[in-house]
Amino acid sequence: MQLDFTNLLNSSADEINIDYHMNADDFMYSTYKPLKNGVDVKGRAYQKVGVVYLDLDVNFDFFGVCDRCADDIERKYDFSLNKIIVNAMENENDDYDDYIVVENNVLDLDELVNEECQLFLPAKMLCKDDCKGLCQKCGKNLNYEKCECAKDVDPRLAALADLLIDE
Repeated sequence: MQLDFTNLLNSSADEINIDYHMNADDFMYSTYKPLKNGVDVKGRAYQKVGVVYLDLDVNFDFFGVCDRCADDIERKYDFSLNKIIVNAMENENDDYDDYIVVENNVLDLDELVNEECQLFLPAKMLCKDDCKGLCQKCGKNLNYEKCECAKDVDPRLAALADLLIDE
């Protein structure tokens, strides 16, 4: 979806209301596509005292896999996005997270939402904060069952482990 900010950047009192469902078939997280239902974007763009604001509420369903135990994950996520729209930055080397520079007064909303979703999601997706993962030897999911595998002993401490053996 393309948003044209020409009127707002020319100090128009008009407001752009946004109620948009974005198809997220090309959104990649790790090695899979987790946003099967797309992304809902609601909000508005408005001008106030010569400054153009973009306020968005983004929500989506995430369908993925736990990085430790490989269980399926289904979560609802939502976040707010508040940006200031400008034609150009005074100093090109400045990188302000609150500002979006629009070329030709047009913003590609799909590109913005895609990037913000990538930044919002955690680097490591877990089914729960205390996920125990899989046993490295037998592959059992340690969240549901205990394994009977012997613990590996660090070879540097093997002599100390011999002291713990009952005689």
